[in-house]
Amino acid sequence: MAAFDEDFRLSQTAATFAISDLAREFGITPRTIRFWEDQGILSPEREGGKRVFNRRDRARLKMALRGKRLGLSLAEIKDLIGMYSSTEDETPQLIECLRVMEKRRGALEQQREDIEAMLAEIAQFEGLCRKELERRDAV
Repeated sequence: MAAFDEDFRLSQTAATFAISDLAREFGITPRTIRFWEDQGILSPEREGGKRVFNRRDRARLKMALRGKRLGLSLAEIKDLIGMYSSTEDETPQLIECLRVMEKRRGALEQQREDIEAMLAEIAQFEGLCRKELERRDAV
């Protein structure tokens, strides 16, 4: 727990972060951070051969990882993050975020319905198989 507290404190006070700092804080690999950089989500400065990330990069990484957990596509993540750097008024971003979340919720609810239908079909087929086995034992 002490390591977590120190990581949290560091993230709140530090102005810049090494790739290892962000990897540790978010529980991901440096390769994952480089992926987000390759996708244009992060744009660290360079000091020699080292990447130096700022608070903006950290916030964008946090949003990207949240979007990934929510099952958003890379294009949706990029769109949402890109909107936050374009204006001071966040109303359009919030409206778009709600639209994307509603769409995602709809897709997940459809998947749940599909899974429930498949499980019901499996249960029905299992019942038929058991009945057939019982009939064969009775012969």
